[in-house]
Amino acid sequence: MLSGTERTKIKKGNHKAVFDTQALYDIIDEALIAHIAINDDNHPVVIPMLAWRLDNKVYVHGAKNSRLIKSLKSGKSTCLTFTLFDGWVLARSAFHHSAHYRSAMVFGQFEAIESHHDKDRVLNHFIEHIAPGRTQEVRLSNDKELSATDVLAIELRETSVKIGRHGVNDDKDDLDLRVWAGILPYRTVIGPLQPCDDLNLEISEPDYSQAYGDRWHRY
Repeated sequence: MLSGTERTKIKKGNHKAVFDTQALYDIIDEALIAHIAINDDNHPVVIPMLAWRLDNKVYVHGAKNSRLIKSLKSGKSTCLTFTLFDGWVLARSAFHHSAHYRSAMVFGQFEAIESHHDKDRVLNHFIEHIAPGRTQEVRLSNDKELSATDVLAIELRETSVKIGRHGVNDDKDDLDLRVWAGILPYRTVIGPLQPCDDLNLEISEPDYSQAYGDRWHRY
């Protein structure tokens, strides 16, 4: 999975390379947005798409007439990137300012999921990932909706992970400067839920906090 091909070899900042498969899974599972590259009419295009993981595959979905979906269905090679921004590194010098981040890159080809049963299964997995228990409450997709939707999968075979958590790296000559140095962390806070305007007031608010751990709001 975390392969050593020429395309996945990290050459710049190779000390940030990570070879832990769980780190790859964690980045994908938290990011849930992939930037996907295609060659459209002989020019490159990168399109952000909702993306989720089930076992060792990443899935995307979209309308059948989408240019991205049509390109990926053709079997052309593509590249996906996932990025999580974790904070700024504030150094004593302008030059050494940097960032903390987690990123993953995936190369390969997508394959279409043909059966409605399998489409329904992986789409429902996505819903359960963002809102546990919700597929037991909502109306599930019908045949017409599944026919109008393409679901594609890519195997996590050729991948790389790069994580920057290095902290401040000032030059020795700058250490005596009377300038604050350290980390300015960023974090994503999930919730609280915001009900729609036409919601029946008798419907109680669900609890999806288990899906988000310490990222769930604590007001």
